[in-house]
Amino acid sequence: MATQAAIAHRPDLSPQGLAALTRALAERAEEYDRNPRFPEENFAILADGGLLGLTVDARLGGGGAGFVDALRVLSAVAQGEPSTALILFMTFAFHASPEKNGRWDRGLYERLAREAVAGRGLIGTFRVEPELGTPVRGGLPKTTARRTADGWVLNGEKIYSTGSTGLDWFAVWARTDDPTARLGTFLVDPHSPGIEIVPEWDHLGMRATVSHKVVFTDTLIPADHAVDVREPLDWLPKPGEDQGAFLWNALAIATIYDGVARAARDWLAGYLNERVPTNLGASLATLPRVQEKFGEIEALLHTNRVLIETAAASADAGQAPNGVQVNLIKHIANANAIRAVEIGLELTGNPGISRRNPLERHYRDVLCSRIHSPQADTVLISAGKAGLGLA
Repeated sequence: MATQAAIAHRPDLSPQGLAALTRALAERAEEYDRNPRFPEENFAILADGGLLGLTVDARLGGGGAGFVDALRVLSAVAQGEPSTALILFMTFAFHASPEKNGRWDRGLYERLAREAVAGRGLIGTFRVEPELGTPVRGGLPKTTARRTADGWVLNGEKIYSTGSTGLDWFAVWARTDDPTARLGTFLVDPHSPGIEIVPEWDHLGMRATVSHKVVFTDTLIPADHAVDVREPLDWLPKPGEDQGAFLWNALAIATIYDGVARAARDWLAGYLNERVPTNLGASLATLPRVQEKFGEIEALLHTNRVLIETAAASADAGQAPNGVQVNLIKHIANANAIRAVEIGLELTGNPGISRRNPLERHYRDVLCSRIHSPQADTVLISAGKAGLGLA
């Protein structure tokens, strides 16, 4: 049940429209941080603005947006409330590659697409497990799907399940119980019997993602909801194969945390212009040292903008950066975002880490960029191998 509003008009992607969206979503950012819950009101705003179906094919009534426009929206959302952006990105990415290499049942996919166009249909992928960790580092999930006469029965548990309590669909990464296990995605209705959401998400930042543990106990799903199940080796990337989901993950994560840093920068600019110490007689913004450090922030965020926008435009033109390159963009953009907010803390001192001001929340949120796969060690080892000719 993510939303109830239906699309009444085409999305407003103008700079003025996106700025208004940021302001509207920011109104509850502190509330969601202090009292974490699924950002239902924010998704009502997004649904009312026609944004949930932004990347759905235009033939199905969606916006048909590519990387450039979708990332512009994600940035605006993240600058307002980044947990909302992280949940939204999964639905954007899902519909950006609707054919799923021809593996999904077309009728079932179109059902989800039309739900998104109507302002519902939020979907999230659940991959991480307590024992396995992230599957990016290898291994098979413990969560198992067993075939029955009525479909499939799912057993297992997932952690860090972003959007858990507000999604309309779970896309669960599981293995089959065949003698030679197959691996893939099972589409689950959250209202199915045998699902328990364990409210254990209590993290430093991004608190409204409600990324709780989800436990499946003999959860029955229809046969055609085993939407993409393959031999494990078939999941390895192949030359020339569409890597849209991979690109989406890297560029969206970079965009979201860059958006957090931009929100911090905007607050900091206001603070520095308004703060007038009595011994100075002018605002802090007039000090050359402050201007220099703020210029450093501008340089970091400008670098992010160029990296992300260039990659997005290239991807839309069919010339996407390769895996090493796009992961480096994510790595650099996240590091720049963290450093930009850290400079703000250096300039503000105690006010910057006071909960009376949003800068400390932005800092907690931006630090969460480090946990998204692939993490820094994986990214840099891959880049190092490529540079050394060992890839």
